[in-house]
Amino acid sequence: KQQVVTMKLAIISALVASAAAFAPNAQPAAQTALNAEADRRAFLGAAAAFGAAAIPMAANAKVDYESVGQLGGGSIIDLNNANVRAYLRLQGMYPGAAGKIVTHGPYKSVSDVYNIPGLTSAEKEVIKKYESRFSVNAPAPEYVIDRINNGLYR
Repeated sequence: KQQVVTMKLAIISALVASAAAFAPNAQPAAQTALNAEADRRAFLGAAAAFGAAAIPMAANAKVDYESVGQLGGGSIIDLNNANVRAYLRLQGMYPGAAGKIVTHGPYKSVSDVYNIPGLTSAEKEVIKKYESRFSVNAPAPEYVIDRINNGLYR
């Protein structure tokens, strides 16, 4: 008896599903310029809400960083905070020695750079040549994060 009831329910479900496939749909609203404008506004509103949520927070770099001149804009380069591109002006430093300097550290003194693993004798010589132009300040999180790639491309 249970099988008969189950079989009847299956047949009724199949008939209802078949009938629903052939039932007429509700009449779509006439597409007017007013409806198109409302749809466009709804889409742009949703896109703006999503875009606002997807925009990353602004960087919190210190505007009044006392050693900003040592980040690459002056004659002295801070080994702990300057970007790899700061070494472009020092012939022979970029990309080899400069890349190794920014990927290691932090440094307590300028002489710590000579302890970088894998530093060749030629790279040590070029570092020695410019040693007087290097300084060591405390690593600032606002600048350390950009030491390898500051997002500036040509």
